[in-house]
Amino acid sequence: MQATIRVTPLKLAFTLAFCGAAFGLAPAIAQQAAPAPAAQTPLTVPAAGDDFFGHVNAEWLAKTQIPADKGSWGAGSALGDATNERIVKLIEETAAKSPSGDTRRVTDYYHAYMDEAGIEARGLKSLKPELEKIDAIKDKASLVRALAGTVRADVDPLNSTNFYTENLFGIWIAQGLKDPNHYIPYILQGGLGMPDRAYYLDDNQRMQQLRTAYQAHIAAMLKLAGYSEPEARAARVFELERKLAQTHVTREDSADIQKANNNWTMRDFAAKAPGMDWRAFFRAAGLGKQDKFIVYHPSAIIGSAALVNEMPLQAWKDFLAFHTVNHFGGTLPKAFVDQRFEFYGRTMNGTPQLSPRWKRGLASVNGAVPDAAGKMYVDRYFPAESKVRLQAMVTNIVNAFHKRIDALDWMAPATKKEAQEKLRTLYVGVGYPDKWTSYEGLEIKPDDAMGNALRAEQFHYKQQLAKLGKKVDPTEWCMPPHIVNAVNMPMQNALNFPAAILQPPFFDAKASDALNYGAIGSVIGHEISHSFDDQGAQFDSKGRLRDWWTKEDGEHFQKAAAALVAQYNAYEAFPDLKLNGTLTLSENLADLAGLAAALDAYHVSIGGKFTPAQDREFFNGYAASWAQKERDAALRNQVMTDGHSPAKWRTYTVRNLDAWYQAYDVKPGQKLYLAPEQRVRVW
Repeated sequence: MQATIRVTPLKLAFTLAFCGAAFGLAPAIAQQAAPAPAAQTPLTVPAAGDDFFGHVNAEWLAKTQIPADKGSWGAGSALGDATNERIVKLIEETAAKSPSGDTRRVTDYYHAYMDEAGIEARGLKSLKPELEKIDAIKDKASLVRALAGTVRADVDPLNSTNFYTENLFGIWIAQGLKDPNHYIPYILQGGLGMPDRAYYLDDNQRMQQLRTAYQAHIAAMLKLAGYSEPEARAARVFELERKLAQTHVTREDSADIQKANNNWTMRDFAAKAPGMDWRAFFRAAGLGKQDKFIVYHPSAIIGSAALVNEMPLQAWKDFLAFHTVNHFGGTLPKAFVDQRFEFYGRTMNGTPQLSPRWKRGLASVNGAVPDAAGKMYVDRYFPAESKVRLQAMVTNIVNAFHKRIDALDWMAPATKKEAQEKLRTLYVGVGYPDKWTSYEGLEIKPDDAMGNALRAEQFHYKQQLAKLGKKVDPTEWCMPPHIVNAVNMPMQNALNFPAAILQPPFFDAKASDALNYGAIGSVIGHEISHSFDDQGAQFDSKGRLRDWWTKEDGEHFQKAAAALVAQYNAYEAFPDLKLNGTLTLSENLADLAGLAAALDAYHVSIGGKFTPAQDREFFNGYAASWAQKERDAALRNQVMTDGHSPAKWRTYTVRNLDAWYQAYDVKPGQKLYLAPEQRVRVW
């Protein structure tokens, strides 16, 4: 068979994408955070069978505006903002008490970022040593060492929120695809300042406009940094990136884990990817003693090495200078911040206003010392009873999956046995990790925002490299506990449900079981089901990439998956842009199977006796959880690059569940109606 919040790429991960563009819930919270417009036409509520998203969320959609500093908005965004406000207040309170250790690192890091006057006065002082290293490059040998010096372990190839890196290559330290007991470095494609190869290669008006704007952005950033002839430099940088993009694989190919299992030794790099001194590169990157690698994107590694040899040295120096300035632009004086927002915020995502500095400051803290900030949050805000209640819900939904697998008439006994073993051995982390990451040795200064960001990245990279040669920790978390999100890691056979999501409106001890199972229950089911989607099903109970399906079982699964691909390919986001059912297949499968299992678990929790009204409450809770609005530019970017379908179409997965038709009396002729034989049934 994506300073931003860094989701530490410890394992192959599939997120529900609560952060940012892809999640929303609870109209009440979203309305409070985003003021409603004034007045008005009578509210039109579509029938459930014609537009289930609009049917449940009509009032929310009519009353809610996207905040000026956002490309999209939903209750997940609102909860994230509300949680962030609590954390910032906590940081400010703690700073006044002369903290020590990692808590001091959090408060000093945040203070340095918030000191705008100090940043303006400091100018490029902390950045200049990095730019001077680039200026000192005299030949291809020193270029290779400089490229290696930019490598960071901050790329997760299947996490769509952190898919690419501006560095020429990304490094990902994780267990082997065939060896769950040992860590191995994965080498991934990189080097692009825009999110995907399509932005450089697609021949349409929007992409052409973005390419022109991006080249102007490169020139503007270099000019601000004091470089002469910025337009000529920008042209060289863009042309180099365009050539890199031509070597990159598509999002769909990158999501195909079978294409990623390319085991190379140190000697293989010179033979298969000539053009650069790989031994020198790996020595400078701290990997000189490592002989085994997994090359996740061979074509990009081969193509990039050739370009190191072929492209003029000056083009590479301009490339490194721009990406250094661009990467740290958020910690530099206001002119740099504004220029980055002008392109990445306003032009690319249609966001009219820069986020307040405190939000950007906390995001930078989360990227630099995530566990330290998370521990502060958990100690103050996470009640023990929430963890106990969620663990009970997880148990119920896992049991529902056990029963659904037992009931499958198409799955062979041997396949069922391994599927049940995956469930039995599943590690479920609720709230926070068993062990906290220590940042002992990381130097954080209260007056050096840019230097802090650089040192934190280098410290994180060394932490990741230190795992090589050690035993894999199957309980290790891959996201901090104060982030509103959830994740499945099939290589660990593990789930994480961070503390921040375990609060209203996702989970509310005062709410009905129907609403809780429809909201957080579907989240739990979604993450569990990733263990059995088109990607997760390729890993066995020990996290090994192994085909444990019979030929007939695999064919049945692929047939059902193909039907879901076709269903989502038919959805139209814009007249000229449809959804990509292949790109979003994993998440669509998880939505479908997770919702079905959550419904089963809810029915069991109330003794198996339920009414259409109770099921409507369950489905309403699910659809309300995806209440979401997007600006056109942000929606286009999501459709093109995100493995998650946009919120509206995620709610449409209900049309595959018989119970939904019964709850809302959906009839033939309505837009979402599917005949029973057309409804996709996997688990």
